[in-house]
Amino acid sequence: MTVRLKLLSAAVAACLLGAQAQAQGLRLAPATGASSPANSATTSDFIVAVVNSEPLTNTEVQREVLRVQQQFALQRRPAPNLQRLNAELVEQLINQKVLLQYARDTGLKVEDLAIDQSEQSIAAQNQLTVAELRQRVTADGLTVAQFRAQLRDQILLQRLRERDLTPRVRVSESEIDAYLQAQKNTQDPSQMEINLAQVLIAVPETASAEQVQVLQAQASKVLARARAGEDFASLVRDFSAPSAQPNGGQLGLRSADRYPTSFVEATKLLAPGEVADLVRSPAGFHILKVVAKTSAGLPAMTMTQSRARHILLRPSAELNETQARARLLDFKKQLQAGQADFATLAREYSQDGSAAQGGDLGWASPGMFVPEFENALNQLAPGEISAPLLSRFGMHLIQLQERRQAKLSEAEQRRAVSALLREKKFEEAAQTWTQELRGRAYVELRQPPQ
Repeated sequence: MTVRLKLLSAAVAACLLGAQAQAQGLRLAPATGASSPANSATTSDFIVAVVNSEPLTNTEVQREVLRVQQQFALQRRPAPNLQRLNAELVEQLINQKVLLQYARDTGLKVEDLAIDQSEQSIAAQNQLTVAELRQRVTADGLTVAQFRAQLRDQILLQRLRERDLTPRVRVSESEIDAYLQAQKNTQDPSQMEINLAQVLIAVPETASAEQVQVLQAQASKVLARARAGEDFASLVRDFSAPSAQPNGGQLGLRSADRYPTSFVEATKLLAPGEVADLVRSPAGFHILKVVAKTSAGLPAMTMTQSRARHILLRPSAELNETQARARLLDFKKQLQAGQADFATLAREYSQDGSAAQGGDLGWASPGMFVPEFENALNQLAPGEISAPLLSRFGMHLIQLQERRQAKLSEAEQRRAVSALLREKKFEEAAQTWTQELRGRAYVELRQPPQ
């Protein structure tokens, strides 16, 4: 099985130029049958470039070439031009080395515990043990040491991004106002996104006029029940054609121009939760309910919120990271055995402002916690307790209490738009920042041996 590690190697530098580099977002995928560059008879090693005093080798470049080619194969996309791909990856790898060197020279470090945690997260997300993950990595031509070195680099680049790049990106209130107004003013249906749910009363092609009349009467009764507030998913289950039943009849959030014109016309004046008049199509009679409606340029107006609590131990001279982790593991065992109460332990031991509330962090929207904490939280089921987690604040033990769907308040909508605009600005800022660092580095490109 070939390991597909999102954002590793050259991809990390590319992500720093416009995406979110998080070790916890890694995934494994099936192999495509390509051989490792280290084992290829057509690959020889030589120095492609020197970045300050560090060499970039052909083996490193070809490993990235193989990775990209396999991604294209998995996605069933045409293979990129090899010469152009090679040149682009050389540039990405040079930029990556520049960024990593700068991070180390300015004092950023990654502790082994953070790498262990990242490795465990990747294994858990792929339903593997760490030992099984390492077997997969080894089968893909990497040593465990090389794999962990890649994880270290990825975490280091993420921390560099948070320290040096994120503070450069600012979004003003006037920019948020202008964006919201522009989205409200758009009348282009292709810029609207709608999620509709439907009950389809199917009409056979060979139906007689009398049969059509009977089916229309049935559809009208279902429409009345839907408008009376009856559970729509139950109506879908009881009356809809089998082909229209998945996902409670929901068709999914998509741009309006990807819906039949008759659906858009019937629902264009409706608010979420309202049900349209009957729509007739060659398939039958449609009872349509508006689940969500928003401008394509705006973030969703509802979000999944989580309520969690935690116990935080801050490593110190008296309690190092290993000891803090061991103590939290002991707490977890007590909690799972019913021998302790989470709130009581938090009040007694947590070194956080939430300790007085039994570690309760209240309802939180996406983006309110640091990435490593939020990623761990997102993997928990209600009531579940995480493994000890290291963040920049210390060592956490997290319990997810419950989740809910919440409509965004005006202030939350503005924060969501701010995050959207910040992400858009981030790519430009990242490119400028990387160019500045690249301009201060010594880079020597070398020709392959003849």
